[in-house]
Amino acid sequence: MSGTIGYLGPQGTFSEEALIAWIGADQASRERAYPSIPACFAAVASGEVREALVPIENAIEGGVSQTLDQLIAHQGGIVIRGEVIHPIHHHLIGAPGSTLAGVTRVVSHPQATSQCGRWLGAELADVPVDPALSTADAVRGAVEAADGTAAVGNRRAAAIYGGVILAEDIMDAPDNRTRFAIIGTDEVGSTDPGVWTTSIICSIQKDRPGALLSILQEFALRAVNLTRLESRPARTGLGRYVFFIDAEGNRHRDLPLQAALTAIEDGGIAHVISLGCYPAATEAA
Repeated sequence: MSGTIGYLGPQGTFSEEALIAWIGADQASRERAYPSIPACFAAVASGEVREALVPIENAIEGGVSQTLDQLIAHQGGIVIRGEVIHPIHHHLIGAPGSTLAGVTRVVSHPQATSQCGRWLGAELADVPVDPALSTADAVRGAVEAADGTAAVGNRRAAAIYGGVILAEDIMDAPDNRTRFAIIGTDEVGSTDPGVWTTSIICSIQKDRPGALLSILQEFALRAVNLTRLESRPARTGLGRYVFFIDAEGNRHRDLPLQAALTAIEDGGIAHVISLGCYPAATEAA
């Protein structure tokens, strides 16, 4: 298996920014960019890269659906080995010589434009907003087009592709952060001290009133703190969902967490799929 780390590219994405914050610019320059989140997962599953860094949750928009759906699709084969929390600063970027008044179209990754929805609605209300595979692709395309197209992206992308910043910090919330998951095929499996996170998927065995409450009660009874709960379609029929849960603790060493997971599984409440147990992130500077 390659020792290379994959990330959602190309150069200039927020994923690359987070990668640089995690391992440093020199090392990050030797890693491999992929055009989409599914491509990152495929590279890990095939052994083309050892790990990949992908966005999983944003402070404004919540869970990144593509990453969550890929975790469902690869359940049992790909797990989370760590996380990086990185501040996100969105800017509106255009080709040299362009102005904010001359913007006729905005393009970016849907997560990015959603995180700037209020600003775009107030400042560019009549300007169409189109999707791109990544913020960096959007910036590159806007600079190359030089036709009034502007992109939502970061300063690094503007510098790499020769764009100019037309408006700074246009995100709806100033304290905007994204959590990135480090995915791989093997769980960390450590019992080292420190703050850990255990991520699981719970699939309800049988639809019945109070099923989700029954899951949550097993954690509450044992004073296990949950830091995230999100549902996604199970893709097995209309109205069927799975639940993504992040719990504080290490399932390999913490007895209350172990007991809660055992009670949920053995009690027939839900099928529990481990998504990994890993050190909780410290926020990047």
